[in-house]
Amino acid sequence: MRKIKFLTVLSVFLLLFLSACNMNSTSKITLAEVTRSVFYTPLYVAIEHGFFEEEGIEIDLQTTWGGDTTMTTLLSGGADIALVGAETSIYVYAQDSRDYAINFAQLTQTDGTFLVAKEPKPDFKWEDLRNSNFLGQRVGGMPQMVGEFVLKKHGIDPHQDVSLDQSVDFANIPSAFASGDYEYVQLFEPTASVFETEGTGHIVASFGEESGKVPYTGFMAKQSYLDDETITVEKFTKALYKAQQWVKENDAETIAEVVHPFFEDTDVSLIASSIERYKNQDSFATDPILDEEEWQNLKDIMNEAGELPMDVPYADLVNTDFAKAVTNQ
Repeated sequence: MRKIKFLTVLSVFLLLFLSACNMNSTSKITLAEVTRSVFYTPLYVAIEHGFFEEEGIEIDLQTTWGGDTTMTTLLSGGADIALVGAETSIYVYAQDSRDYAINFAQLTQTDGTFLVAKEPKPDFKWEDLRNSNFLGQRVGGMPQMVGEFVLKKHGIDPHQDVSLDQSVDFANIPSAFASGDYEYVQLFEPTASVFETEGTGHIVASFGEESGKVPYTGFMAKQSYLDDETITVEKFTKALYKAQQWVKENDAETIAEVVHPFFEDTDVSLIASSIERYKNQDSFATDPILDEEEWQNLKDIMNEAGELPMDVPYADLVNTDFAKAVTNQ
C-alpha cells in the first residue's frame, strides 16, 4: 500500500516537474524579413524590448532581401515565419502549392515607399513624372504595383508616359539611383531620409498616403507550421501585439532609441523622423488583424497592375484566429 502511495506521489511530482519545464521552455523561431527598414519598427521593438522573450520565444532574424528570395526561404524550410508582402502568398497559392503560405498577422497597413526626386521639387505635381526617367521596383512586387496604381490614379500610364527601368535588383536600387541618371525613385525609410540629408534625393510625395489601407507587409507561415506550432504562433502574435500597442502609445523619439541597434549606421534623429512619417500616415498596424476590406484593396491593386493570377478568397489565405485570440476580439 505504501509502495502504491509512493508511486502515486512520484507520478504527480513528475507531472508537475515536466509541466514547469514546458512552461519555461523556449521556442526558437527563424524569421525571414524581406528587407531591413524602419517600416518594420514594431517587429524590432518586439525583439529589443523583450516582448518575444516574455513569451518564451527566441527570434533568429534573417534579412533575405526581396519577396522571391524570402518566399523561397519559407517554402524550402529555411525559415519558420516570413515577413513579406501579402501578394507573395497569392502567387504561391496560384501555383497550386500543397503547403502554401498563410497570412496570420499584419504589420504594416499602407505602402511604405516615398517618391524621391533627384532634384528639389518644392512645387511638385504628379504630372511632373510624365516623360521622366524613373527607376522602378521589381515586377509583381507591392512597391511597383502600388506605384503603378498611384500613377494611374493621377492619369499617368507608367509604361507609356514614363521611362521606367525595372532591371535593378531590389537591394541595389538606392545605390543605382544615387549613381545613375534617374530623376525619380521609390524608396523606403530610412533610406529616403538619408538621401534627403545627404542631398542625394528629395522626398516629394508618399505612396502610402495616396494608395490607402492595404495589407502591405505581414507575417506568414506554411499551413503545416500553423497546424504543428499553434501555441508558438499564438505567443508570437501576442508579442507582436504588445509591440504594436507600445509603438502606438510612444513618440517617435522614444521609439527611435529602442530600434537604433537595428540601424547603427543611421543617426537616431533620422530614424525618429522616419518613424514620425510612418506614424502620421498610419502605416504601422495597431493590431495584427488583417481584415477583408484590406485584402480586397490588395487584390484591386494587383489586378490594376495586371499581376493578379486569380481571385483568391480571403478565407483561403488569411487566418485571423491567432490575432483575434491575442486581442480578445
